[in-house]
Amino acid sequence: MSFSINRRGGLRPGPAAVVLVLSVALTGCGSGTGSAGSTRTAAADAPAATSGTTQARPSRPSAGSGAPGSAAAAAARLPGLGPRTLAAVPRTARQVVLVTGRGRNSPVSEATLYRRTDTGWEAGARWPAHNALRGWTDDHHAGDLRSPIGVFALTDAGGRLSDPGSRLPYDRSGGFTVGGTGFEGEPLAGSFDYVVAINYNREPGTSPLDWTRPLGAGRGGGIWLHVDHGGPTHGCVSLAQRHMRELLLTLDPAQHPVVVMGDAASLAR
Repeated sequence: MSFSINRRGGLRPGPAAVVLVLSVALTGCGSGTGSAGSTRTAAADAPAATSGTTQARPSRPSAGSGAPGSAAAAAARLPGLGPRTLAAVPRTARQVVLVTGRGRNSPVSEATLYRRTDTGWEAGARWPAHNALRGWTDDHHAGDLRSPIGVFALTDAGGRLSDPGSRLPYDRSGGFTVGGTGFEGEPLAGSFDYVVAINYNREPGTSPLDWTRPLGAGRGGGIWLHVDHGGPTHGCVSLAQRHMRELLLTLDPAQHPVVVMGDAASLAR
């Protein structure tokens, strides 16, 4: 979902308005596309990744990186990924969070952790997840209520709660406080207790709260992995709090983690 500091975000489709309030400057739940370390669309390109999640307000620019990898034998074992998507997975990546959407226009998805071993990609935990209200897009723009499709680096984390032991740089801040209700009337409180910035249209190496948008504000930003509130987001991917905590304890910058995300049909390209 999209949030901006001291702003109200997004209207619920139909009669009811959804009020999203952020107490401090957040960069949150926006949308966008790109591949790990880059700011390009979907998995069509092989550059680096970009970021954005429940849209809050960024503080500084972002430029993820991760060289376009070739579809090596190990990469070919990541299930459901076609040659175009595989080509965008950096050769250096040894951890992948694969988020597969139920459909192009669906807010329901599933996240699976993979690690690269000497014999290929090995599946780990698998968790239910939510993505944006209107599904997915190859050309994300602010306010479109779709999550960006692509491969994006994961370099920075933070949250309202204390660092649980994250290996990624962790910014604990009151700026991650959010209130109001979501698209289905569910309370949003606690959604930013734990956050991992997705490097879509953001500056890697900065707090998820950083407002920098290398592609411009119109292309969205603040796309994050964050705590699930029981309904669709504005652009982010959300997981149960215990799963977000597990993710923070697992991701290792030395393993160059990336998220590969999109609806199943798009990822199969």
